Amino acid sequence: MTGTRLSPLDAAFLDIESASSPMHVGWAARFGAPESGAPPSFDDLRSHITARLDRAPRYRQRLLTVPLGLADPVWVDDENFDISRHVRRAPGTDLGELADEVMSHPLAADRPLWELWICEHLDGGGLGVVGRAHHCLVDGLGAVELMAMLLDAEPDPDGDGDADGWAPGTAPGRIELMLDALGDQIGHSVRLATAPLGWLRAPRRILDLPGQAWGLARMAAHTTLPPARGSRLNGDMPSARHLACCSRPLRDLKVIKEHFGTTINDVVLSAGAGAVRSLLLEHGDEPHGLKAMVPVSVRAPEEQWGNRIAFLFLGLPCEEPDAVMRLLRTHNAMSERKQAREAESSDVALGVLGRAPGPVRRAASRALASPRLSNLTISNIPGPTVPLYLMGCEAERAYPIVPLTAGHGVSIGMTTVKGQACFGIHAQASLAADADRIARGIDEAIDELLARCA
Repeated sequence: MTGTRLSPLDAAFLDIESASSPMHVGWAARFGAPESGAPPSFDDLRSHITARLDRAPRYRQRLLTVPLGLADPVWVDDENFDISRHVRRAPGTDLGELADEVMSHPLAADRPLWELWICEHLDGGGLGVVGRAHHCLVDGLGAVELMAMLLDAEPDPDGDGDADGWAPGTAPGRIELMLDALGDQIGHSVRLATAPLGWLRAPRRILDLPGQAWGLARMAAHTTLPPARGSRLNGDMPSARHLACCSRPLRDLKVIKEHFGTTINDVVLSAGAGAVRSLLLEHGDEPHGLKAMVPVSVRAPEEQWGNRIAFLFLGLPCEEPDAVMRLLRTHNAMSERKQAREAESSDVALGVLGRAPGPVRRAASRALASPRLSNLTISNIPGPTVPLYLMGCEAERAYPIVPLTAGHGVSIGMTTVKGQACFGIHAQASLAADADRIARGIDEAIDELLARCA
């Protein structure tokens, strides 16, 4: 068959999507004017992006549903691919308003699941791009890599490929889809039946089972206990979205990390905890601990598409008034998770879940995305380590957009570009003021930690 089937984890992001909870990841980026010459026009940029698509064949593929739901959908070439449906000219000149509008609507399911919206003339100068791709296509790191794929390490673009040479492959028919799905099910049953033989051939794997079981038990306990308390960040939500942004020099986070012997990720998590604490206090609420879902990449270097992430569930010490104690408590908790290899245990658990029958997997996916297990997601996404340019325009800021599952009103993402730590606080529109307050609170929390480094 010419199609590639969705992995179970990728399919899970389709399972938990709803009209009010579109599951796309993205970013909003600001580029400066070129050092010389006129800035690129929209048509120039669209042609440039079209020529780069030979580097990313999945971006010309759509999902094809298997008849009778016998298996997960497959990726097939889009015979009606039209770049104008994916690279769009933005209305208006405000990057924030553009991000809010773009992220408030689901992607069309009958075409490749990505879009780039380009604003040629931002308020204050420069070029703006808002990109999004469905979570079943890429994880947060993959979304950043989509941006990097379009950019160059030098102001003058590399030679582009010949996009006109692409022709779609033939999509499988109904009978082929059904036969292939049945074949996958038979193969899966055989693998389950012969798994004990694999253990007998490799006794060391049997000896590893107690340790794996203990790791899975620890991971399960941290996932479910204690349950997430209700907060103003959770509840029913409409589809309308808002993106609040803030940025700091990355060196500020590095100074804090080195002074207190933590990690950049610890600083991001504790700053998020401090920001939420400030929000609760401003509303007259008693600060209390919240629970964060923390995605962790387990992607191997050769893995390019789809999701290779595990999830840790971490208590955020929002009730702690001292900024340094919040940081150290966060660091200690994350260190314990790392030493116990809970990310690897989570990856194993997700792999087992992926082999479960469809109804069981869908129910488990919705449970993991429930506000009973976490109040918000906080994700630290590695960014480019060198300057990057879009047709001569240097990337100055790039704010990540982490999706909101049902019942979750706020997520926090951080990535780095041009020596800046860029925070994107993605929120349902009714919590726009809270998201803006969290953005200010992150700034304040980092300032408070820096002051303690003196």
